[in-house]
Amino acid sequence: MTTLIRVLLADDHAVVRAGIRQFLEQAADIAVIAEADDGEMARSLIGQHKPDVAVLDIQMPKATGIEVTRWVRAHHPEVGVLVLTAYDDDPYVTAVLQAGANGYVLKTAAPASIIQAVHDVHEGKSVLDPAITGRLLAHIAGRAAADLPVYEEVTEREREVLALAAKGYTNKAIGVQLGISDRTVQGHLAKIYQKLDAGSRTEAVMKAVSLGLIER
Repeated sequence: MTTLIRVLLADDHAVVRAGIRQFLEQAADIAVIAEADDGEMARSLIGQHKPDVAVLDIQMPKATGIEVTRWVRAHHPEVGVLVLTAYDDDPYVTAVLQAGANGYVLKTAAPASIIQAVHDVHEGKSVLDPAITGRLLAHIAGRAAADLPVYEEVTEREREVLALAAKGYTNKAIGVQLGISDRTVQGHLAKIYQKLDAGSRTEAVMKAVSLGLIER
């Protein structure tokens, strides 16, 4: 049987929510189980329903998508977060990734791409809209010399973990590939986050690519 992906949708525009819901539920394995029109309601419904994936807009009344993402990471880390927004400004992208979102996709993306992003986040993968990937890499590279440790501090094992994380492998899958426990993988990731001053797996991977630590 196909696993049903339970989605919470949060956007302060009812018409936008309706449109997103309509094309998401074209996928047989996606069900929108709850909708929120502000950030406070989103937090309440996430706590109540514990969806597999929360699809959040950034600009919402009462609490932004960034604030909701931080709350989810603190209280319900098992919930995947996909930010779906019209904003492609660098500060928004950086703030979302630092807050710990699993994905960032623009509303201008094709419906099939957004559906795939929900699938990827549910599988533990990191998702970044192609329209902003190149610009974000350039932004991170521009800050690298001043803000990041020299890449020699990252060990070979940590590079191996990063390379597999970049391919979308979960901690457990990385452990299987490298012959180590998923707890050990988590330990390596924690050290990587510290060395690269990264707040999420996605940000760590992007910084590692910009520094030449791993291939894109």
